[in-house]
Amino acid sequence: MKKIAIIMGGYSSEYKISLTSGNVVYQNLDKTKFTGYRIHIFKDKWVYVDDNDTEFPIDKNDFSVTVNNEKITFDCVFNAIHGTPGEDGLMQAYFELLGIPQNSCDYYQAALTFNKRDLLSVLKPYGIKSATSYYLNLGDEIKQDEILEKVGLPCFVKPNKSGSSFGITKVKTKDELLFAIANAYREDNEIIIESFLDGTEVSVGVINYKGEIVVLPITEIVSENDFFDYEAKYLGKSQEITPARISEDIAAKIRTVAKKAYTILKMSGFSRSEFILVDGEPFMLEMNTIPGLTTESLIPQQAKAAGISLEDLFTNSIELALERKSI
Repeated sequence: MKKIAIIMGGYSSEYKISLTSGNVVYQNLDKTKFTGYRIHIFKDKWVYVDDNDTEFPIDKNDFSVTVNNEKITFDCVFNAIHGTPGEDGLMQAYFELLGIPQNSCDYYQAALTFNKRDLLSVLKPYGIKSATSYYLNLGDEIKQDEILEKVGLPCFVKPNKSGSSFGITKVKTKDELLFAIANAYREDNEIIIESFLDGTEVSVGVINYKGEIVVLPITEIVSENDFFDYEAKYLGKSQEITPARISEDIAAKIRTVAKKAYTILKMSGFSRSEFILVDGEPFMLEMNTIPGLTTESLIPQQAKAAGISLEDLFTNSIELALERKSI
């Protein structure tokens, strides 16, 4: 039986969602192949939490834990931390140094995709379209007229490195811009301001499944709110329609772009890319490498539509991680 450390929590506003994702992984592990250990990663503590919610401290020197005088080490890590330090490359680099296999992408790909500005800049020369954008770093002079001349109104103000739609504001008037920038700075010290793309929002997962890059069924997002914000994602304020109500020609375009991005970036593990369809053309918003794995999340919905159970999805991810490490 392989010992699997399921890391969850993290240092960002997404920690509650991560705990839910991690527990879904724990509950759906194939118990005939794996023994799961829930590992909570927080700024003030790294602990193994048993089924009685008793906590045992993790030794960060080798990522082990001692329970009843027995030292436990892990065969593989299942990364369910949304945001830092699980999605930005920090945990990936740590496990690389320790020589412990982990199921998400490598540290460089994690750092790159977590930074929306850098991701879209790298993909642009390959013909992958994105919105017109303006960047700000904390402390930069805020030139409102210059920003709005470039991106227009309405526009979106987003933290550059954040997920789950925390800190995002749709700005409809110039008077709202400074508030939106201050709101985004609460999540990150870098901001991306993007032109409004008027079209259909879709999300698509790409995974390595049994050694092949597989594009999962596309989900159409119909939000009750102005955009696919936190309430829409997690509090039921949206319709998520899988497969999306789009033509096969447009679906084929999205699949091609999503697979192209995954391949160009030499990705491994899960990815979920978000697009806006404008006149039948997909414009990329972002790519998530530790997407939500709650029962309401998009990757589990898409996997189900593809005939892949959660147990199969998680088993495949762990087995590929173990194979990658043995090569």
